[in-house]
Amino acid sequence: MKILLNEEPVYIEEDLTAFKLKDQVKEDADVVILNGFIIKEDMLLKEGDSVSFIKKGEIPSHEELEALLVARHTPGVHEKVKKAAVGIAGLGGLGSNIAISLARVGIGKLVLIDFDVVEPSNLNRQQYFVSHIGMPKTEAIKEIISLINPFVNVEIKNLYLDAGNIQDCFAGVDIIAEAFDNPLCKAELVNTVLEKLPQTPIVAASGMAGYFSSNTVQTKKVMHNLYLVGDEVSEAKPGCGLMAPRVAIAANHQANMVLRLILEEREV
Repeated sequence: MKILLNEEPVYIEEDLTAFKLKDQVKEDADVVILNGFIIKEDMLLKEGDSVSFIKKGEIPSHEELEALLVARHTPGVHEKVKKAAVGIAGLGGLGSNIAISLARVGIGKLVLIDFDVVEPSNLNRQQYFVSHIGMPKTEAIKEIISLINPFVNVEIKNLYLDAGNIQDCFAGVDIIAEAFDNPLCKAELVNTVLEKLPQTPIVAASGMAGYFSSNTVQTKKVMHNLYLVGDEVSEAKPGCGLMAPRVAIAANHQANMVLRLILEEREV
């Protein structure tokens, strides 16, 4: 009977249970994950099951690490996610959160583009640290991702995106996430992608400022290959700032829509 053990195919005898297999291959494991779920009671293994064993506090080998990073995924997800390339335009509150969420799910490649450097006011909602102040956002986020999932292929471009370079910068990616804070730049990116890269889905955002209800942040399919996240109302302006909770909610709506598109789920 064929199963996946730490994402590697192996053959086991019939009527073997998860705990019995643990005793055979990693007796000191503290965590048993079966098909993305930590089990506390023994279960009979079936053809095609995915099993991982983890000993808490133990640093796995480089070969084991990638498999264990995705052990909690829904079975069948990693194979598709690993092959995908996603471009992110802007690495502020939206873009830095999107990049890290996609890195955590094991995306194959990220093309990350921003022209700015990290400054202190970014730290209230963006995924940077005090030590990154003054560093280009592209370099800072690449460093952070390497500490989370070193198996992601991260390509960075430290430049200002405009209608003249958008097509070349994102050529070859499967999906684009728009993560600008300037409405004019948002519109230019979306319009350029729809015109020059019509086969590439784009997930944009509008309306996530303040501390309004989390439930008003929604994902909508606006048209073929264009998705919009946010409440479409709450813009950043004097008296209504950008803060971590709602920005991160919107960013993870975007990341989840990107993931759904990778998995061929086109509806919201």
